[in-house]
Amino acid sequence: MTTQEWGPERAAAMAAELEGARALDVVRWALAEFGEEICVASSMQTAVLEDLVSRVRPGVRVVFLDTGYHFAETLGTRDAVALAYPVRLVDVTPRRSVAEQDAEEGPRLYERDPDRCCALRKVEPLERALTGYRAWVTGLRRADSTIRAGTPVVTWDARWSMVTVNPIAAWSDEELAGYVQARGVLANPLLQLGYPSIGCAPCTRPVAPGEDPRAGRWAGRTKTECGLHG
Repeated sequence: MTTQEWGPERAAAMAAELEGARALDVVRWALAEFGEEICVASSMQTAVLEDLVSRVRPGVRVVFLDTGYHFAETLGTRDAVALAYPVRLVDVTPRRSVAEQDAEEGPRLYERDPDRCCALRKVEPLERALTGYRAWVTGLRRADSTIRAGTPVVTWDARWSMVTVNPIAAWSDEELAGYVQARGVLANPLLQLGYPSIGCAPCTRPVAPGEDPRAGRWAGRTKTECGLHG
């Protein structure tokens, strides 16, 4: 099966067919459909995706974007995941180190132009990392934010020209927490320190009780997404 056989209409039809299916069954379908030409994108907030895919097929590649700005806890979670789950961790780095970017763009680009910083340290590296794959699995959930409320289980990403699979799209916060507890899933310790959504350290702050879970991302700005998901 070739990439050309997939597109918006087929993805939408499959999303409708899989709506309401268990996350494990969505993963099982995706791995059967795309074989070795699928990977998982992980932010190392929890290892839910790693747990799901390894239950179906050990050895699936897990892409982690090492931006150079991560919390130590996030890098520690990445290292623990690599040891605890039968997955193939793929560390992806930007073309330039933080020091090289500072020299060329000026220091603290994340403050002056966060969109460009994300483009250089997340979007471009991911584009390279996804080359050769026909599909990727993400942890997007409708409960994450209003902008993600319509997230389908399967969608066609025209920018990457590939299928995006969101097996836990319909999970509530309670369902996510329940799965983590029931399966003993590794989780980033920052989740217990007031960080319900974890990004790069300079652009992420703790969230106060009652605040939107993503209020700590790019606080004080209208920016709500890094650009990886549209």
